[in-house]
Amino acid sequence: MEFDVVDLSRLQFAMTALYHFLFVPLTIGLSVLLATMETVYVMTGREIWKRMVKFWGTLFGINFVLGVATGLTMEFQFGMNWAYFSQFVGDVFGAPLAIEGLMAFFLEATFVGLFFFGWDKLSRRQHLAATWAVAIGTNLSALWILIANGWMQHPVGSVFNPDTMRMEVSSFYDVLFNPVAQAKFVHTVSAGYITAAMFMLGISAWYMLQGRHVRIAKRSMAIASAFGFASALSVVVLGDESGYEANLNQKMKLATIEAMWETEPAPASFNLVAWPDMKGRDNLFAIEVPFVMGLIATRSLDTVIPGIKDLVEHSKDRIVQGAIAWDALQKIRSDPKGVDEEVRNTFARNSESLGYAYLLLPFTDNPMEATADQVDAAAWSTVPNVLPMFYAFRIMVACGFFFILMTAVFFYYSSSGQLDALREKRRWLLHIAVWSIPLPWIACEMGWFVAEYGRQPWIIESMLPTAVGVSSLSVTEVLLTLAGFVALYSTLLVIEVALMIKYVRIGPDDGDPADPSSETSPRPVSGAAPVPAE
Repeated sequence: MEFDVVDLSRLQFAMTALYHFLFVPLTIGLSVLLATMETVYVMTGREIWKRMVKFWGTLFGINFVLGVATGLTMEFQFGMNWAYFSQFVGDVFGAPLAIEGLMAFFLEATFVGLFFFGWDKLSRRQHLAATWAVAIGTNLSALWILIANGWMQHPVGSVFNPDTMRMEVSSFYDVLFNPVAQAKFVHTVSAGYITAAMFMLGISAWYMLQGRHVRIAKRSMAIASAFGFASALSVVVLGDESGYEANLNQKMKLATIEAMWETEPAPASFNLVAWPDMKGRDNLFAIEVPFVMGLIATRSLDTVIPGIKDLVEHSKDRIVQGAIAWDALQKIRSDPKGVDEEVRNTFARNSESLGYAYLLLPFTDNPMEATADQVDAAAWSTVPNVLPMFYAFRIMVACGFFFILMTAVFFYYSSSGQLDALREKRRWLLHIAVWSIPLPWIACEMGWFVAEYGRQPWIIESMLPTAVGVSSLSVTEVLLTLAGFVALYSTLLVIEVALMIKYVRIGPDDGDPADPSSETSPRPVSGAAPVPAE
C-alpha cells in the first residue's frame, strides 16, 4: 500500500509538472520575441511593429497567467506529497526557489503589468525597457528553477549531516554553477525559443493561407524563422552538451536512452532503431550506426561507455557499501553524543553510497541482513523502463531536426523576399507550418520525460530514492487530490485553448492598408525622436 502512495504521488507530480510545462516554453520564447519586435518599433518608428507587439503580447498574456497559476500549485506539492524530501533537501533546495520567487518572479510579474498597461503612460524607450525586463525576468525564473532541478540530477556543493538527517550546503558556488544545471538551463531556454518561433510561424502561415493580416504575418514569419533557425541549431548543440554531462554524472540514464545492455568497445555504436526487452534484458532487434554514440557521449574514440548490465553490477557493490553506512547511521541516531568515533569514521567512509542502502528497504527491514537475491533485485531497480526512454528521446531528437529544416526553409523565403510565392505556388509548406504548431510541445514534454523518468528510482540522484521521499498519506487522500488537479487543470486547458483560438481568429489590428502613414508613428512620442515615414 505504501508503494501505491508513491506511484500515485509520482503520477500527480508528473501530471502537474508536464501540464505546467505546456506554458513555460512559450512564455520564455515569446517574451524575447516581443522585446525584439518592440526594439524594431522603437528604432524605426513604424507603427506596424507596435501592432505586432500588441497582438502577440495578448497571446503571451493568456499563456503567462495560466503558467503562473499552475507553477504555484507545483511548489505546494513539495510539502503536501513529498514531506521527507522537503525536509531532507530544504537547506539546499529552498535557496534557489526562494531567489526565483523574490527576484525573478516579482521582476517578471511587475513589468508584465507595465507592458500591458503602460503603452499610453510610458515613453517608447521606457516601455521597451519594461518589455526587456519581462524577458529577462522570465529567463531568470527558468534559471533558478533549473539550478534546483540540476542539483537533484547532480547533487554537488552539499554534504549529508547524520545528526540532522538533512543535506546542508557546503558551497553555494558549486550549487549555482553546477554543470548539469547550466547545461539544462541553456537547453531548456533554447527549446522555449524554438517553441515560440514555431508558434508564431504556424499562426502567421494560417493568416497567409486565409489571406488575412498578410503584412503582419509576413513580418512575423520573417522574425520567427530567423529566430527559430538560430534556436533550433542551438537546441541540437546544447542537447549534445546535456548528453555529455549525462555520461559523466548519470551513466544509467544514458545507457537506458541508448538501450545499451552490454558494454561495447570504444567508440560505441548508436542504436538508430531498437526494441528493448526488459524481461529478457536485451534488444529483440537493433539497427546500429557504428562509432556515433561514442563520439557523441564521450567526444573521444577511446572512452568506454558502460552498459546497463555492468552498471547494475556496480550498483550491487554500492548497495553493499551503503548497507555499512546505513548500519553506522542507525548507531549514530541512537546515541548521537555517546557514539564511538570509529562508527562516525565508518559512516564517513561509506556515506556516498548511503542512498543505495535505501533501495533495499522494499525487500528487507535491515539492509545489513539482505540476501544476494535481494541485493540483485535492488540493483536492477536502478534501471528505468528502457522502451519509453529509448523512443521518447528519439521523438525529441527527430522533432529537433525537423525544426531546423522548417525554420531554414522559411528563413530562405523570407530573406529572399519570396514569401508571396508560398501563397501562390507552395501552399503545402504553409499547411505544414500550421500543423507543426504542436510539435515543439511534444518535443519539450519528451525531453522532460527523459530527464525525470530517466533519473528513477532516485528523487535525488544516487542519494535519496523516490519511495523514501514521499509523505505519509493514504491512497484515498492522494487519489482525491489527483482527481481535483485533473478536473481543475482540464478546465484551465479548455479555457486556455479557447482564448488562444478566439484571439487568433480576431487577429491583429492591420491599421489602414491603403494609407502608407499607417506604418509610421503619427506623432513623436516622449523619449524617442520622430522617425520619417518609410
